[in-house]
Amino acid sequence: MTFEGFDILILPGLGNSGPEHWQTHWQEALPTARRVEQDNWDMPDRQSWLATLAGAVENARRPPLLVAHSLSCALVAHYAAENPEAWVAGAFLVSPSDVDSPAHTPEEVRDFAPLPMAPLPFPAALLASRDDPYVDLARAEEVAKAWGASFHDMGALGHMNGASALGRWPAAMAIFERFAASLSATGKAAR
Repeated sequence: MTFEGFDILILPGLGNSGPEHWQTHWQEALPTARRVEQDNWDMPDRQSWLATLAGAVENARRPPLLVAHSLSCALVAHYAAENPEAWVAGAFLVSPSDVDSPAHTPEEVRDFAPLPMAPLPFPAALLASRDDPYVDLARAEEVAKAWGASFHDMGALGHMNGASALGRWPAAMAIFERFAASLSATGKAAR
């Protein structure tokens, strides 16, 4: 499967995704992938992050396919709520941080609360881990249902970040390929 029909926008969460993160591996492996660079990875400002994402979507040459991790899952939900007609092919959402829960997430992400719980206006898939310290599995499943996203229980993989040592993460790539193929088949992303 190739992804040439999409501009793949890599959306890291709080602190960015380092060299061992699966997002970095995917960015290097997928020819149409590029990272959306935020001004401040450590003290995220929702309006600033939204403006940066909006610019990346607007400048895409092909239908944008969002690949979000952690805090950027909330970013995608806020973006969708504010831009229901946005030109987005779909969203692949991994390890959504529970920005509403001080017990699970740091104060730095509270600007992204409350988490929008309306259906996303584009197809989505959500992957969650059973032992993610930033979101309970039941909460991740609740979020997926609210957003209208397919839900994938990936087992016990922690926060599914660089510390999880997933490398290129073939299991998730297989899900991503099927998801992208389903978008191509629907033709939903025409501008």
